[in-house]
Amino acid sequence: MVNLKRIYDPVGDHDGERILVDRLWPRGVSRQAAALDSWNKAVAPSPELRQWFGHQPERFEEFRRKYLAELAHNEAAQQLQQDARHRTLTLLYAAKDPLHNHARVLQEFLTRTEAR
Repeated sequence: MVNLKRIYDPVGDHDGERILVDRLWPRGVSRQAAALDSWNKAVAPSPELRQWFGHQPERFEEFRRKYLAELAHNEAAQQLQQDARHRTLTLLYAAKDPLHNHARVLQEFLTRTEAR
């Protein structure tokens, strides 16, 4: 199972392994408060793609397509796919928009692959 949660949300009993999937550390969150199991920067979108997207909802579908293409060739994402098959993961992100962000696309990628 792959869950999503903002890094600013409280830790939950059913979070499983908590993984920050942003390339940059979120503002205003201490490492202790984050209660991370790991920080996987390697599965975040490339800096160029992240900057192009700029959290603009009208660019989300094209961003999604490009990010899924990046993930298909990303060894860290493939390892995360394997992990998702065997345990509960909670992908943590800092973006304000819960619908138009890279963690949602990563969850889609991992979930789609889970069924294979």
